[in-house]
Amino acid sequence: MIRMKKKGLIIKIIISIFFLGALFRLFYLGFMENDKYEDLLRAKTEIYVNGLSAPRGRILDSKGRVIVGNKGIKTIMYNKIKGISTTEELEIAQKLSEFITLKGKQIALKNYWLLQHNNGEELVTNEEKELVQERKITSNDLLNLKYERITPEILETLTEEEKNISYIYDAMNEGYIYQKKEILKNATDEVCARVTEAYIPGITIEMSWERVYLYGNTMKTLLGSVGPIMEEEKNDYLRDDYELTDIVGRSFLEKEYEAFLKGKKAKYKVNSDNTLTLVEEPQKGNDLVLSIDIEIQKKVEEILQEKILLGKKEYANTEYYKESYALISNPLDGSVIAIAGQRLSQDGTFSDLSALNISSSFTIGSAVKGATIAVGYKYNLIEMGKYITDGCVKLYAVPLKCSHKRLGWINDIDALAQSSNYFQFLIAIGLTGNKYVPNGPINANLEHFTIYRDMLSSFGLGAITQIDLPGEVSGLKGTRVADDLLLNLSIGQYDAYTPVEVLQYINSVATGQRMQLSLMQEIKNGEEVITKHRATVLNDVDLDPVYLERIKEGLSAVLSKGTGKGYVDVSLNPVGKTGTSETFIDTNNDGTLDLATISSTFAGFFPKDDPKYSVVVITPNVSHHSGKTDYMYFAARRITNDITAYLNEISE
Repeated sequence: MIRMKKKGLIIKIIISIFFLGALFRLFYLGFMENDKYEDLLRAKTEIYVNGLSAPRGRILDSKGRVIVGNKGIKTIMYNKIKGISTTEELEIAQKLSEFITLKGKQIALKNYWLLQHNNGEELVTNEEKELVQERKITSNDLLNLKYERITPEILETLTEEEKNISYIYDAMNEGYIYQKKEILKNATDEVCARVTEAYIPGITIEMSWERVYLYGNTMKTLLGSVGPIMEEEKNDYLRDDYELTDIVGRSFLEKEYEAFLKGKKAKYKVNSDNTLTLVEEPQKGNDLVLSIDIEIQKKVEEILQEKILLGKKEYANTEYYKESYALISNPLDGSVIAIAGQRLSQDGTFSDLSALNISSSFTIGSAVKGATIAVGYKYNLIEMGKYITDGCVKLYAVPLKCSHKRLGWINDIDALAQSSNYFQFLIAIGLTGNKYVPNGPINANLEHFTIYRDMLSSFGLGAITQIDLPGEVSGLKGTRVADDLLLNLSIGQYDAYTPVEVLQYINSVATGQRMQLSLMQEIKNGEEVITKHRATVLNDVDLDPVYLERIKEGLSAVLSKGTGKGYVDVSLNPVGKTGTSETFIDTNNDGTLDLATISSTFAGFFPKDDPKYSVVVITPNVSHHSGKTDYMYFAARRITNDITAYLNEISE
């Protein structure tokens, strides 16, 4: 019995201790930790919204000159007042209509008409209303019936003032209830002053930002555009905490560097009466500093325009010559100094094609021979300094294939200098394991094409350069395999390459390394450097350095005594290769390639031993075979000569 009493007492003590602990915990949470939990609750229940926009970072050239900046624009905004009625909002819209005029959608007019006419009850029958009660149709279905029955004739009964009020009212009610609504963008100072003086409830004037281009259309396409988030990209942006109303980089540099360029919008707390309290000030985005020298870029574009106009005005067979491309880089680190493309329109104006340098492909002819001769060196198919007699090749069922003229007694240096096709043909034939036999087959297969293409891509031809621009393509590869096509590939008459690939290729000749191309020099926040461009080696050229030096010697001879003589002042100690290719175009837009045209290319760098600049020029369709003469306008030579002379001038 005593034992039972003791047991009961112990249980009572345990229960008492438990309740005392619980009471203490409640006291602690209720009083000691009260502020902490109130803060947590407040964080869960309070609503915050972002401001309209923040200025994006600027885009500057390598010398700090602003290429793309921001222009502040005044925007009339509406912030919904808590508990406001439809009638009161219509009064606000009516007051605003005294100062501004908007255009809007027809649906806004229909909504306004419904508000003014008993919600359009007379437009639907009692039977149709009963269908909603019976859940056979939805209230949305009933609203759509009303919309359908508001005819254009009914809407024409609205006055111009009423239409304007309806558009303003519609703008006031877009989006979430607590979000600021944009009523009128780019409002004039006069309008803003009159609206401010009117003290209209919920209406404020705020600053938003637009891009401004201080150098007009200079390389404008590659700078990129900004705009609303695209439907197909909205999920990606939402995951990165964007709002669907945000303005983002839509293309090229603006898109590539969006994460750095975007500003941080102001943050507001939504008060109980739907007024806003500023919590965080807006912050400007980081500045993107390019490796582009905008003055060089402008000069290159001017040269392209001058030489296109000269060709059209004074030379024969140039009726299909409309555009040219030119690029300049530092071959030692892959930084791009200028990247231009210009097209002459029928109305005599020029348009910017700079973006096509990463997405359009061209056959570049003999300009590839600095890379294709490497196949001969690597596979011991040629000997340095060994002479042969230049000639022609006649394969089975293939027309005679020759150099541009009989070149006589040549070695590997001469073959590059004088652009011997025959020399390259013998390499290609040797790669198949055959010796040249007139009218014989060589049995070329895919492996032989792959060997050539692997070597070409080792230099950058037919490979993504990884330039910091979205949308780059890797040129075009022929799909057929045949004896004559292998020979064509060896002289640059089969596959096609983008201008940036040609630039990377000639840089690889200069350094022996395939370097990633880049337009970004650094990214800055004020004076603080966030990140800088660092030379990135994608691969070493697949060739012994001894042979690479031999190729440079041959390409030096191109410009001192060969096919490129006159392209670059020899005092600059330049290295380079010219190229002429045949291309087919559609002259009447019927989908058929009906005319063979001639294009010319130059790729080079200077000086040879410590290169400062590399230059690529591509001039498509400068001549054709159906003219009254065989004359060819040497646009690439004229453009190259002017560009290199200018670079030398500003370097002195």
